Amino acid sequence: MPHARSGWVQSAGAEQPVLITGGAGFVGANLAHRLLGDGRRVRVLDNLSRPGVERNLAWLQHAHRERLEVCVADVRDAAAVGRAMAGVASVFHFAAQVAVTTSLADPRDDFSVNAVGTLNVLEAARAQAVAPSVLMTSTNKVYGGLDDIGLRLEGQRYAPMDVAFAAHGVPESRPLDFHSPYGCSKGAADQYVHDYARSFGLKTVVFRMSCIYGQRQFGTEDQGWVAHFLLRALQGAPITLFGDGMQVRDILYVDDLVEAFLAADAQMEALAGQVFNIGGGPRNVISLLDLLDRIEALEGKRPATLQQGWRTGDQRYYVSDTRRFEAATGWRARVGAHEGIERLSRWLHASRAQAEPGAVQAAEAADLEGTRRGALAVTGE
Repeated sequence: MPHARSGWVQSAGAEQPVLITGGAGFVGANLAHRLLGDGRRVRVLDNLSRPGVERNLAWLQHAHRERLEVCVADVRDAAAVGRAMAGVASVFHFAAQVAVTTSLADPRDDFSVNAVGTLNVLEAARAQAVAPSVLMTSTNKVYGGLDDIGLRLEGQRYAPMDVAFAAHGVPESRPLDFHSPYGCSKGAADQYVHDYARSFGLKTVVFRMSCIYGQRQFGTEDQGWVAHFLLRALQGAPITLFGDGMQVRDILYVDDLVEAFLAADAQMEALAGQVFNIGGGPRNVISLLDLLDRIEALEGKRPATLQQGWRTGDQRYYVSDTRRFEAATGWRARVGAHEGIERLSRWLHASRAQAEPGAVQAAEAADLEGTRRGALAVTGE
């Protein structure tokens, strides 16, 4: 198990670290790597329960060593959260139970992680002499099934019949409609974070996110479907399609998400108390069947599929309207879906080729160079 540090008694004048709950996860590790690479101190709190996160943590520790602080703990442990919160400048709260199916199997555990764990984070922040800002990642599931949106078939994907809706996606003004225990627990957490800005003056921001994908993601059938499809294809295993495969999401590459986090953190004073929909937007729309086509083009072989019925809380169409965040910060998704899927495919191939020295590092270096080259160019599809 990775070395854990706790207590974190800081000397006077020491640089304040950033706390990332769930910091060994896919999103947390990518943000931590960026912050550490920029010279920031990062404190990770993670219970290491999700498969693959120990690899992410070992990677962070190897790359950054003394600037990284680690606490192996659970956000349901209020005392541990309080210790981790001591002296931090800002908090990125990613620790969560992330699967609808798991929430249906054990709603109480889902609630304790997502709702109670988030309340622990907020209360620990509020208890500090100078409260840090808190950015929480919520989910598009707080909008429910979106069953009232009229849809039509456009090739092998659903599309809204309303032209304006199709052009921009789901706005933050959309009424909340929690669906599934997961939607309820994340929705409760979402609203607590939003309300603590109003009730207690905390500087908080909520990101209601669509599908995020990219390097260091070890996707499962329940969460991280882009990586899951690619992994199953690499393994030569069949992919289960729930529903008809024509359901649509706007996928956002993790590097673009990290840029959104940094933009929000830099402008927290102006953004505090607000909620934003974050995703790839209408330019990065893809259906499950579209992804199968893309995998076939990359791998030269179409993955085998199995068909099952729709799952509770499934949305046939969800695309984020990101105009509000774009207007507030100047941020925009820059990595197009085709490019991002190819990057993730390269990383997963390299990750499996551990016997080849430097394979993963070479793939990540190539992706980083691609990000730098595209920094001034907006790409999409």
